[in-house]
Parts: sequence; C-alpha cells; structure tokens
Amino acid sequence: MSLDLLRDPRSPRAAGYDPAWLVACDRGPNPLWLLEDLSVDLGLRPGMHVLDLGCGLGATSVFLVREFGVRVTAVDLHVPPDDVAAQTARSGVGEWVLPVRADARALPFARETFDAIVCIDAWEYFGTADGYLPYLVGFLRPGCALGVATPALRREVRELGGIPPHVRACVGGEALAWHTPEWWRFQWEATGLVEVVAARCQESGWRDWLTWTRVCAEHGDAAGAAPSLAMLEADGGELLSFALLAARRR
Repeated sequence: MSLDLLRDPRSPRAAGYDPAWLVACDRGPNPLWLLEDLSVDLGLRPGMHVLDLGCGLGATSVFLVREFGVRVTAVDLHVPPDDVAAQTARSGVGEWVLPVRADARALPFARETFDAIVCIDAWEYFGTADGYLPYLVGFLRPGCALGVATPALRREVRELGGIPPHVRACVGGEALAWHTPEWWRFQWEATGLVEVVAARCQESGWRDWLTWTRVCAEHGDAAGAAPSLAMLEADGGELLSFALLAARRR
C-alpha cells in the first residue's frame, strides 16, 4: 500500500507533510487529518500560545506551528521531552515548541496560561473523568478554545448492550470511553463552564482510520497495527469513527 495514500487532497494542509515522517511519528491514527478538520472550529491565529496535550512525538505540534504560526507547549507523559525537541528541531520549529513531560491530570502550569488547548488521539485516556473538564478549562483564558479528536462509537455501549466483540478484542474496556459526539456535548455543556461550538462525528473517520492503519501496517509496525486493522475491517464502518469536539470557555 503506497505511502502516498497519506497525501489526501481532502486535507490539503496535511498533504504537504512527508508520509514516511508521519508514519515514523505514529502514536495514534491520522493525527494531522484530525487536527486539520478540527482546526476550522478553533479560530487559531498567529502568536497564540497553544497547549498540545498528549503530543506524542510532536507531529501535531509541528503542524500547529507551521500552519497557524502559534507557539506550542507540547505535553506528553510517555514520550521523553528530548525526543520531542529533536523532532521539532529537525522540522525547523524547535524554537516555537516547548516540550514538557507531565501527567495530563497534574499539569505544571499557571491558571489561564493558554489561548487554546488541543488534544488529538489522547483524550480517551484521561478526559472521561467527570471532573477533568473543569480542571483543564482553568488553564484556558476566558473565551478561548478547547479542541479534541477522540475515537468514537456511533452508538453508546449501553445502547448496544455491551462492547462489540470486534472492538473488545482490540482495546478491551478502553472502549467504554469511546462515546458519541452527542454524549460529549451533554457532558461538557452540563458543567456550565464552556459553550460547545462543535460536536460531530467525522464522516470519513472510519475510512481514514483504516487507511492510516493499513499504511502503517505495511510501512511501520505491522505487529502493532494488526489488532486495530482486524477491528476496523470487522467493523466495516458501522460503528467506529472519531468525535471532533470544540468548545470555548465562558
């Protein structure tokens, strides 16, 4: 399967990035496609200070700097900051990205530090706790945006009567955090702290996820990609997608 499949004309900004580089940075499905789609709801402008939460090896941080002219604080718990710094330096944006190793639930920043927070392919690991949004929103300046792209099911697990077997075989109980956009909208709006401006299923979510996984299986970690590939192929686009969520602090 050709690497050029990752140059999708539907995502013209992301299409300008080397597909081999994207696969080498792989820490979650098609992060630049997700971020490009989500960015239309965030109002990013040059000079903003953005928190890239769960940044992995920094592909999304590089994208944010290059495409929107922002300054990024890149946070990840599992990737050493030196690895992120090396990646962003090689991409020519090192001076605009500050890598920080931190737990998303214990961020070492002052309140109202950021003009935007983005979280791509990581929210499902910490953002489902009822108290997390109120905690995180405190780091945003009033009126500023939070954007999240996270795996989603098109129907709630409760409605389905349990985690579908093909999903359970891949991620187990993690799928309990894969909610519909409607679930997220209610959860966020119920706090009274944010105005939700977008809560949508990415229409191409399953297809993009499958394309990414197939390319990574051939050109990256085949063994690591195999469980996701089996899950996506068994799903056939019936349930799996991504939720794109954007809100502004009141």
